[in-house]
Amino acid sequence: MNQMFFLASIGNDLSQAAQETAKTFGWTRANFIAQCISFVIVAFLLQRFAYKPILKVLEERRQRIAESLANAEKIKQELASAQAKAQEILNQANAQGNKFIEEARVSAAKVLEQETQKAIATANDIVSKARQANEAELVRMKAELRKEVGRLVVATSAKVTGNILTPEQQNRLADDTAKQLAA
Repeated sequence: MNQMFFLASIGNDLSQAAQETAKTFGWTRANFIAQCISFVIVAFLLQRFAYKPILKVLEERRQRIAESLANAEKIKQELASAQAKAQEILNQANAQGNKFIEEARVSAAKVLEQETQKAIATANDIVSKARQANEAELVRMKAELRKEVGRLVVATSAKVTGNILTPEQQNRLADDTAKQLAA
């Protein structure tokens, strides 16, 4: 019960403090109601003509940002895909280039082998022709030497015998000498 009196006395004190404060600041019920109505009108107008358009602009901006982020992610994926494709194309070009280089090496080795074989064949031909020419020259020189030796034998025999050999005997002596040299 004491508490009730205490609460009642506090309520009474608060009421008096409120009335004194209202008098000090010039508060009246009519002004308060007019200010409340003005506040409601201003709040409604702000809600209708300022707050909603601002929220609408902010929502549009949020959507554009979300679209930009989605586009940026899409562009990142496309860029990664393009880079992967470019790397794949580079790898294929590198492999193809290596293949061409290897084919060129093989072809060069074949050409080198063919040219080597041609050079060997040409060298063998040259050596063969040189041998044939050598042999022909040797045969010619032997024949010439035989003739010369035959002539010298005939000349020597003629000088020794005193020019008594007939041309027929000279020819026979030259032929005999050539036969003996050939054997």
